[in-house]
Amino acid sequence: MPLVVPGVTADNMGDDKTQEWAAKLVGKSISETPSSETTFCKTDLPQETRVIEPGMMVTRDYKPERLNVNVNEEGIVSHVHHVLHGSPKQKLKSSIQRHIRQSILTTYPLLTPHIDEVLPKKSSLLLIKLPDRVSLYVIDGHPIVYQQDNNRVLLPHLRLVHRFPQCFPTVRIDRGAIRFVLSGATLMAPGLTSEGGRLPIPVPNEGPDEEGHWSRELEKGEPVVVMAEGKEEAAAVGFLLMGTKEVKDKGKGPVMEDAHFLGDGLWRLSVE
Repeated sequence: MPLVVPGVTADNMGDDKTQEWAAKLVGKSISETPSSETTFCKTDLPQETRVIEPGMMVTRDYKPERLNVNVNEEGIVSHVHHVLHGSPKQKLKSSIQRHIRQSILTTYPLLTPHIDEVLPKKSSLLLIKLPDRVSLYVIDGHPIVYQQDNNRVLLPHLRLVHRFPQCFPTVRIDRGAIRFVLSGATLMAPGLTSEGGRLPIPVPNEGPDEEGHWSRELEKGEPVVVMAEGKEEAAAVGFLLMGTKEVKDKGKGPVMEDAHFLGDGLWRLSVE
């Protein structure tokens, strides 16, 4: 049995898997030695585990299957969790709502004809704060956009992308890359440059071409939606690690990491 430590709790105790690991870990320290009443051997943890120390920086990949083990200053496990938990919704001031509305239009101008549908004027935009310094904005029960680490650029939630698929810059991965992207792996250039993949082909007027494909080269750091060969709905969204022209020229290297993808914690998060 684990030690009982005052003030030490487990997140999401209603979840059987989380509760099971909380019972094994809370109150113990993680060590390289065999498990005992006061320690738990690191090699006995699930493969998808990260131990989070106080003040430690963590990646933003929203993996619902990952076991997050939080330890306190003494190295004792204080709590564990699997899924995203948001703070209570906060109603935003009108000035902030106007600013976010304008930011969305500036970043994604093709949403302009639909902006009153995206952000109805009589509805209130709400903020949900998530782990890893992520801010999610929702309205009328619909997730709209989110920010990472107070990055000024707003990324669209995939549910918004699915509602207005032709309003965002896109690339397409081939069939072979789909399972990697949907597991949270880094998107590599060959998944875009091989047969079945697609990168933007510049045309005189920026925006979607006659087939609905984005027509402008995208720069490093820009947001992009990842479509998948043979699939109608977008698979992921994130920031480019290199521009699309560079991807074409090099044909190798990482293109996107820490993406929000179908089935991850952000996708599954209930905002009702």
